[in-house]
Amino acid sequence: VMISFFIAFPLGAYFLNKWLQDFAYRIDIHWSLYLWSGIITIFIALATISFRSIKAALANPVNSLRSE
Repeated sequence: VMISFFIAFPLGAYFLNKWLQDFAYRIDIHWSLYLWSGIITIFIALATISFRSIKAALANPVNSLRSE
């Protein structure tokens, strides 16, 4: 997630600023917006991984072996 964020951040910032320059009313996107989006993305990824790990740890292995 961190690697993809560091790849997407400069590309997104560049293309978003290029796109926003074409409007009559221009705004600047503050860097904190990118920071918060990265933090929220990392939180969602960690929550998903944690949930799936706990679910796998609590699962009964006999049920998995029966279906194989």
